[in-house]
Amino acid sequence: MIPPVLLHAFGFEVIMESDGTQVLSLFREMNPDVCVLDVMLPNKDGFTIAGEIRELNGRVPIIFLTAKTQTDDLVKGFSVGGNDYIRKPFSMEELIVRIENALRFRDPAAKASNGKDTLQIGNYNFNVARQLLSGYEEERKLSFRESELLKLLYENRDKIIDRKDILNLLWGNDSFFNSRNLDVYITKLRSYLKEDEMLEIITIKGVGYRFVVG
Repeated sequence: MIPPVLLHAFGFEVIMESDGTQVLSLFREMNPDVCVLDVMLPNKDGFTIAGEIRELNGRVPIIFLTAKTQTDDLVKGFSVGGNDYIRKPFSMEELIVRIENALRFRDPAAKASNGKDTLQIGNYNFNVARQLLSGYEEERKLSFRESELLKLLYENRDKIIDRKDILNLLWGNDSFFNSRNLDVYITKLRSYLKEDEMLEIITIKGVGYRFVVG
């Protein structure tokens, strides 16, 4: 249990819920700026809750707290839309830094689309809010991470975007594990966009990527 008084001391307004079945209704009511979810909540686990939150809100940062150390659990957390992971035991200083980091990187991503709900990416339509990519008589529901990465690449189209900048913006750090995740998501996006020959995500070796929109 996180002592709310310590978070209050750093200027955060804290709402606590220990019953996993009540978290989603509380989220709807309070619309928080960041969610810190314990993976092992009673009655409903944090991964399930995160997936439900992502159905309602694709942008709110989600930080998982867990005593688990298996890689599969880390992968699962990111695949359901988590932004960060903290292993127990942890210090309050680490938690504060992670929360502040999540909040800092949330705002640029939220502003970057300039209020557009739908982006025309070559022959594809990308509904940012619904995370839907459609084109060539096919509609695909993207994951939170896929959506954020595609939007970031498109907003920087025809420019070289540094790999570390992508990792810091979308994951909060450029760790080896996050770097490998980025490789996986780039491969997925290339597959999703392959029907349009005018679109290409080019790897700039040792630097990053350039999204060419012909």
